[in-house]
Amino acid sequence: MPNVFVYQDPRVQAAAVGMDEPFIRVSTGLVELMSLDSLRFVLGHEMGHVLSGHAVYRTIMVRLISLQLSMSWTPVSALGIRAVIAALREWFRKAELSCDRAGLLCGQDPTAALRAQIQIAGGIDPSRIDIPSFLQQAAEYESVEDIRDSFLKLKFVETESHPFAVVRAAQLQKWAASPEYRAILAGDYPRRDDDSPTSDWKDDLKSAAKSYKDSWSASADPLTKVFSDVGEAVSGAAGKVWTKFGTGNGNGSEG
Repeated sequence: MPNVFVYQDPRVQAAAVGMDEPFIRVSTGLVELMSLDSLRFVLGHEMGHVLSGHAVYRTIMVRLISLQLSMSWTPVSALGIRAVIAALREWFRKAELSCDRAGLLCGQDPTAALRAQIQIAGGIDPSRIDIPSFLQQAAEYESVEDIRDSFLKLKFVETESHPFAVVRAAQLQKWAASPEYRAILAGDYPRRDDDSPTSDWKDDLKSAAKSYKDSWSASADPLTKVFSDVGEAVSGAAGKVWTKFGTGNGNGSEG
């Protein structure tokens, strides 16, 4: 069980920190602002980071950022590192959505989770917030019609460590209404004791790929649709090459 520390800061913040012995930090601003149910969601979110070992990847990213700054005088090297950092940040943004699900599973109260995300977005009193309009912002964010807006969105999101609060709220409410969430509450989910060490990562990759495909297919963002179409074309071509050369070597072995 990781230790939890409260530190003096008026900002609404929480973080899971550490490598071998992770601990959780929450600010006084967060503790004073949120209800007990919303705090439970936040702590469950941070426990998701702890159990998933995200601190290791965060450490890698911090070191890469330092390396990028030190190599800024060599544009080619800095550009390559920037691409890796951008990919890690995108992974972290997706990890935040996963940990939101962990927080919801801890509290099992979608309303409390929504209140917490509204407060993270700057809403002091959730009862005074127009919740449908708040969630509508996420739909508007996902459905930009001009590809120039898509490039601007990509530019500003690239350096963010978290998805925008409205996006997180909409994604979590959507998942709370899904058959998957109901199945987990009913006890239908994989147990750690039943995991096969040799196949875990393969299952994770398949699950992640499906999640990306579903989210891209559902997006109305024109730039996302371009990437999706290109990705499907590349994937189809790769599959044909693999079918012809990867398994057609006559001896039945796999590459």
